[in-house]
Amino acid sequence: MENREIARMLWETADLMEIAGEDGFRIRSYRNAASAIEGYPEAISAILKDPGKKVTDIPGIGKGIASALEEIEQRGSFDRRDQMLEVYPPTALELLKIQGLGPKGIRTLFEHYRVSTIDGLEKICQEHKLQELPRMGAKLEEKVLRSIAAYRQRAGRFLLSFAYGVADELVAFLKAIPGVETVTPAGSLRRGKETVGDLDLLATGPNAEAALEPFTKHPKVHEVLAKGANKASVKFGLEGLQVDLRTLPKESYGAALQYFTGSKEHSIPLRARAQKMGMTLSEYSLSRVDTKEIVARETEEQIYAALGLPWIPPELRENQGEIEAAEAGKLPKLVELGDIRGDVHMHTTETDGRATLEEMAEAARERGYEYIAITDHSKALAMANGLDEKRAVAFAHQVREMDQKGLGIRVFSGLECDIRRDGTMDLEDSALGELDFVIGSVHSYMNLEAAEMTDRLLRALECPHLRALGHPTGRILLNRDPYPFDFDAVAAAAARRNVYLEINASPERLDLTASLVRAAKAHGAKFVISTDAHHPKHLANMRYGVLMARRGWLEAGDILNTLPLTQFAQAIKPK
Repeated sequence: MENREIARMLWETADLMEIAGEDGFRIRSYRNAASAIEGYPEAISAILKDPGKKVTDIPGIGKGIASALEEIEQRGSFDRRDQMLEVYPPTALELLKIQGLGPKGIRTLFEHYRVSTIDGLEKICQEHKLQELPRMGAKLEEKVLRSIAAYRQRAGRFLLSFAYGVADELVAFLKAIPGVETVTPAGSLRRGKETVGDLDLLATGPNAEAALEPFTKHPKVHEVLAKGANKASVKFGLEGLQVDLRTLPKESYGAALQYFTGSKEHSIPLRARAQKMGMTLSEYSLSRVDTKEIVARETEEQIYAALGLPWIPPELRENQGEIEAAEAGKLPKLVELGDIRGDVHMHTTETDGRATLEEMAEAARERGYEYIAITDHSKALAMANGLDEKRAVAFAHQVREMDQKGLGIRVFSGLECDIRRDGTMDLEDSALGELDFVIGSVHSYMNLEAAEMTDRLLRALECPHLRALGHPTGRILLNRDPYPFDFDAVAAAAARRNVYLEINASPERLDLTASLVRAAKAHGAKFVISTDAHHPKHLANMRYGVLMARRGWLEAGDILNTLPLTQFAQAIKPK
């Protein structure tokens, strides 16, 4: 069994335990173990089979979890999970994705109505029975119904990082097949959409068709949906991501890549442009209507050039003004991953991180960064062992002492400080003033009305020590919608007060969205791209944050952490 599947079992067990109202410490132990296993480089199954190794050597794995892992290896489940499934069916876990209920609400719902499915919850709400339960009312009922509708709309979607993982695996697999030269992901993955519904792969080579049969026979393929002479569609992995593989001649590669990258909204006006020029654009070529002469097909650059346009980066292809900008010669020079010089939002074992300060610094140095900021949680996140004023100041001194040792990378002391419900910061000004880089984030009271949330954020922006607003909309992809607030007012205030808006590169967040990035830039706001890393491997997620910035039309000059060290240090000095 793969690490990801083992981690999923532990996550689900922890969720069921939370619904049951069990001890928080035990719940955290399962979640900590799941997080450790999910990111562990070696297969847990292999460690369990090796008499010379112990899973308890992995941080976060105690004897109790080790026993559960042994059971999973032997029979595919473990006692605690089985016990929870006797009380609550697996469908109850879906209810955690519906905003407004929470574990206690789900337990109450189950105890009163034995409801454990989305359909059952919807029926209860439509019959106005939810508001009959303790601490639940008509407003919650309306919110739950809206959340159910949103949940169904995103059902069948997958995180960008997950789709990239599948793509990387399949590209390597297919390129190893004789006769295949190139395999390229297209579709929404290539455009960098936050979530994808399916995965398109294009293969070329002298015998690319030879890839179709082994593709359908891949050990992770659970269902073959279709197979023809030059295309096959499958359901891949336990998650059931649909993957379409198309094989094509090398000379049609550019036309096919442009066509299958999309988006539909981008392609429609592009085809209309071709028609006005007496041409037709298809997945095979750009051709003249009257003579059938092929004008371009080998590369995307040729396609766009023949249409009188410079090549348009895939991230911009959403019919949001990119064609007009290309025609006017005003396409932005988009930020690239190589422009990023540091990561300024990360956590260590001082709070809820999985690595020490030194380990995070070393991992960042190995990535070629010039600087980082260590930004552990503040005291409001008690479950994360957040820092109070005394600990925050002491840790800042520790960071500076380590920085003076000459590690080959500059380390700034920082904090991810909670923004309280009233907009004040979680730590006193005297402590925040001791830090180099303060991020303000909302982690609680996310159900406020839009006006109250707006006032809360505006007040937070008045803090003289605040340098960045973390994951500004609070969304968790496929799980939690953004909280409501007047984004334009907050972005404009951030610009006035020189507070950077974070583009959080964590694949579960990818917050801000492309449209909000563009809106904020129009208000004069500046940005920082950071990973919110809790483990050294999370630093690699910077690629996703850069994708979001590119989708938001950002250039390197719009982003704080593209600055060289000296300029960065100057930029974050107190206001």
